[in-house]
Amino acid sequence: MSGADADIFIDARGLEPPEPMVLTLEALDRLAAGQTLLVLLPREPYPLYRTLQINGFIWETRFRDDGAVEVLINHQSL
Repeated sequence: MSGADADIFIDARGLEPPEPMVLTLEALDRLAAGQTLLVLLPREPYPLYRTLQINGFIWETRFRDDGAVEVLINHQSL
């Protein structure tokens, strides 16, 4: 998936912590049911996974050839 395919896209590869987490949490607050959020990061965001789980989101992590990590996030379907 590319950033153009997601409803909300964040390229956080050049940002310093905690900015990627802050931007991601702000985007999750705006994410409507049925929408997707794609976050592009320089490393796997382990702390984010627990936050997503607690708040009812599902995600898919993909590792790119350039070393970046894509995390595609959706609301959990009931």
